[in-house]
Amino acid sequence: MSSVAPVRSSDDGSGPARRAGRAVGRALHRPITGPAKGIRRATHAHGAGESGLGKLIELHAINGAGDMMITVALASTVFLSVPTDEARGRVALYLAITMAPFTVLAPVIGPLLDRLPHGRRASMAAAMLARAVLALLMSAVVATGGLQLYPEALGVLVASKSYGVVRSAVVPRLLPPKFSLVKANSRVTLAGLLATGAAAPVAAGLNSIGPQWPLYGACVIFVGGTFAAFTLPHKVDDAKGERRARLSTHEAHSKRPGLRTVSRSVLCGLLANASMRALSGFLIFFLAFLLREHPLAGQSAAVSLGIVGVSAGVGNACGTAVGAWLRARAPEAIVAAVLCVTLGVAVLAAVLYSGVFVAVLAATAGFCQALAKLSLDAMIQRDVPEAVRTSAFARSETLLQVAWVLGGAIGIVLPLNGVLGMSVAAAIVALGAVMAVRGALSAPRHHPQQRPSRPRVA
Repeated sequence: MSSVAPVRSSDDGSGPARRAGRAVGRALHRPITGPAKGIRRATHAHGAGESGLGKLIELHAINGAGDMMITVALASTVFLSVPTDEARGRVALYLAITMAPFTVLAPVIGPLLDRLPHGRRASMAAAMLARAVLALLMSAVVATGGLQLYPEALGVLVASKSYGVVRSAVVPRLLPPKFSLVKANSRVTLAGLLATGAAAPVAAGLNSIGPQWPLYGACVIFVGGTFAAFTLPHKVDDAKGERRARLSTHEAHSKRPGLRTVSRSVLCGLLANASMRALSGFLIFFLAFLLREHPLAGQSAAVSLGIVGVSAGVGNACGTAVGAWLRARAPEAIVAAVLCVTLGVAVLAAVLYSGVFVAVLAATAGFCQALAKLSLDAMIQRDVPEAVRTSAFARSETLLQVAWVLGGAIGIVLPLNGVLGMSVAAAIVALGAVMAVRGALSAPRHHPQQRPSRPRVA
């Protein structure tokens, strides 16, 4: 009997059927777990996982994907599904009901969030949950484009911008060792851009089934984001030593520093960035109607819009990536340089108007806007005292969002004339370029390898 081999049972987990089942299971889940592990390694690299920045990067990617779903659903209803004249009326109504009230609410967002320093995770979770609920409500009326859609879109916009303000305020709390704020913001922003690009074709596919389906997808994404917000470290809610900052003050010797009392270069950089953000809003709305009525040579309206949109997106992603490489350079000089480059391209687009120059301007604006914003972050990090730095980010984000809305309003009311539009774009950038050059001339003079021992207060 000792020479007889033992009989293996298929129930002990080592039988051929069980081994085949495990192999099939690995093959099925590997396409999901493999990329997920790769994304986790990328977002948690260089100490970002230990500091908690990696989780914020992932949360911002969720935010970008959900916003893209809602954007596609609204664009198909408000803009793409109706003739140009009717679309202008719908978009104007969208601005009047959605963005005009937002310009009134936006200045309140920063101060209101300042009063919730111990509830930042809850604030971001609430912004996610609010958009999930609103997306579900919008799905019932998006097909008809009823008036109920616009107040709900306003709620989505306010929730999205509230999240953005809190996210900017949170980043300084999650910096890994030897990480600059420029590099951290570059990673966060790039993750949002990549998620937006990945969600766009998915949203378009869902929209082909029905305009409500991208909103269903957004609801699912934002519900996931609600839970993800609470996975951030508890130090996000730590407000020890913080005070509120103001955009301006009439007290020359105020003991409460504000953005205007910190340094002239920060204020000039903020106004220069506001002009770039206004240019972004202007180009989005103006070119959306212009290219629909007058497409690029030899292209359809959809292809023309796609070319310009992709150019702007690629430019923004490249600017974000380059921003990390330029993190040790003088931020005032970078802001002045990118504003002057954008102004030059805008002038060329106005003088030599053509489809090529429109696409080049869109790419340049995206690239330079990313670099300018990252440089502004660096100036705030350097010059604003830590006691009010978090609040300063909230206030600066609010101002930039209002500038985007105002730029979009100009793009809506302007006649559909390409040369006129590019001239207006050049004028918007010229105002910012003046402030950027002024900020560069008033920039602190430090040795390239030295940093000021403490923040400067004017």
